[in-house]
Amino acid sequence: MYQVSIEQHFDAAHFLRGYQGKCEALHGHRFRAVAKVEASGIDEVGMAYDFATLKGHLRDILSRLDHTCLNDVPPFDKINPSSENIARTIYNELKPKLTGAPVVLASVEVWESPESRVAYIPD
Repeated sequence: MYQVSIEQHFDAAHFLRGYQGKCEALHGHRFRAVAKVEASGIDEVGMAYDFATLKGHLRDILSRLDHTCLNDVPPFDKINPSSENIARTIYNELKPKLTGAPVVLASVEVWESPESRVAYIPD
């Protein structure tokens, strides 16, 4: 089994509705997103999946989040833009982009600080 991952960042502000603490106020992060795919084999070039292709797919998703107030961007205008919800949303938007590819999307991680991360791994 091969696991291929790429990492990109985006800058955004958010606030957590109903949170009883300082994160209820508008604040910003340099979010880091990591997408991991798995493949059982490699192609004739010797690659499980092209880094550039995966990076392009993730960039397409993150570009609509970059330099925004996440609370104004669907679906976060309806659900809290917690790292958990951000990771699941990125996963759900990335998965269809991999249809027909020789890989399976294994997880999406979202880091909101160098010490704090969430990984979304579906059942």
